[in-house]
Parts: sequence; C-alpha cells; structure tokens
Amino acid sequence: MPASYAYLGPEGTFTEVALRTLPETATRELVPYVSVQSALDAVRADEAEAAFVPIENSVEGGITTTLDELVAGQPLMIYREVLLSITFALLVRPGTTLSDIKTVTAHPAAQPQVRNWLSANLPDAVWESAASNADGARLVQEGRYDAAFAGEFAAERYGLVPLETNIHDAENAQTRFVLVGRPARPAAPSGTDKTSVVLWQRDDHPGGLRDLLGEFSTRGINLMLLQSRPTGAGIGNYCFCVDAEGHITDRRMAEALMGLKRICLQVRFLGSYPRADADTADLRPLLTGTSDAEFVAAADWVARCQDGRF
Repeated sequence: MPASYAYLGPEGTFTEVALRTLPETATRELVPYVSVQSALDAVRADEAEAAFVPIENSVEGGITTTLDELVAGQPLMIYREVLLSITFALLVRPGTTLSDIKTVTAHPAAQPQVRNWLSANLPDAVWESAASNADGARLVQEGRYDAAFAGEFAAERYGLVPLETNIHDAENAQTRFVLVGRPARPAAPSGTDKTSVVLWQRDDHPGGLRDLLGEFSTRGINLMLLQSRPTGAGIGNYCFCVDAEGHITDRRMAEALMGLKRICLQVRFLGSYPRADADTADLRPLLTGTSDAEFVAAADWVARCQDGRF
C-alpha cells in the first residue's frame, strides 16, 4: 500500500485541489477526512504519513481550527505550504433559480469571502455552516440546503450546476495550506523560508508581548503572522502563533528562538519550511549586523575576549 496523505474532505474541496499541486501526491494515497482535527489525528495515530489542511486566508487571517489543533495535543510539524487563489461558485441542484434559494451553506471560512455578494443577491437566505465547502455541496445534493458556496470544480462531482461563478468580495483572495507531519529534522534551508512557533508567556505583565517580539526585532527578523489564541486556562490567558522570515539554521533565527526559550513559559516549534511565494516574494534586505557571518564574527570576538585574545 502507498503511503497516505490525509486532507480536509470530502472530495472536491479547495484543500484537495491545493494538495494535488504537490508532485509527491502522484505516489501517495489521498484520503479525505471530515474535519481538520480528524486529519491531524490520523497523523498522530500513525494512520497517515502527513495531513494537508488550510491554515490562513487573506481575508480573515488564521484558520483558528487548524491553529488550535497545532497549539494543543501531541506536537506536529509543518513541512510545506501551498498558496491557492480562491473564487467561489454558487452550486445548486438542476432547475434551481436564484429566487428559489432560501438556505445556503459552506465552510465558515468562506462566509467572510462572500458576505457582500450574499447580502446583495440573497439578502434573506439563511446561512448554515458545513464541515467543508465540498461537504456543503454534498448536503445540497441530498436536499438539505438549496445552495452551496464551493469551487466550481465540485459541481460535477456532486451532480450540481453552478448558478453563479467567480464570486468573491476581495480581489486576489488566497488561502494558505500546510502539509503537517510528525516531528523530524527540518529540510535544509532554501533561502526563502519561514519558521513557525507558538509562544506562551510566563505571566501577564506590561510589555510582555513587546518582550517576545523584541527577540525577533533586535535580530532583524520580519514577522509574517502574529495571532493570539486562548489557552483554555481562563479569560485573558493567551498564547501567540508566530510566522517569521528565516530558517532555524540561520544564526539570527536560532538566537531568537534561544532567547524566547529563556523568557517564555513554553515554546512550541512548528517547523522551518520553504515559503510558497518564494518566486514572487519581495524579501527585505537584512539589517546591518543580522547576517549569519556577522553573528559568527560576533560570537568569535566574545570567545577571544574570554580567552584574553582581544
């Protein structure tokens, strides 16, 4: 049996489309799961080699279900990411007209991306969330709802027709997906990488978040995502999910992570991996004093001072 990749299903999701852009899927069995949690749990239970799930979109930011699953439970690690441009179609059973639609469904992350269109075209329709956009299409096929927002490619799979296409409130909307597996040695740096971590403060105090961010800023590391998530320990207790430019083998990133480990209650390393936008990324130049060579030279100088060779 080939190794398997779990993904947020059922068949016909944007997740499946993004997953199939990875060359290695040609040699993997792709297995749909009903939720992000069940896909990640399949990896934790050694039922799948990796799981492919959405983690962020350009309209609403982080996908909280995925972030929370990576924050809690047995540690997992991100190995790859994929960016997919997203536009929706309104899928209906054959013969359905716009005036027939009283109920619509899709994944909760889809609603902010079609909210204005829905208000303008179906102001009285009742929204119900589905486990995924493709699952919403399946529910329309079964007669549970009148219409679903999903990828146009899902129509044929579920015996539906696209009543409207190219639906999106924000131009150039994208969703970021990640391939998640069990912890292992990160791949070698590509030159355009990002590192993901979760940070827990030791206590709540003025300037606490500034202290955490200072470990990055003093080393010239740019942050790409910063999102707080409740820890479940009570109101006001949060951890912070961070994506930062660079690889753990970069001296500046390694030193930042060491600094965070010293001052944080807990640090969870989620991986260093190539950026999906590497071909188009407008990378900022390193600040003076933050290159690997400068970190090595500074460490060498301290060592010589300690030996009395300055």
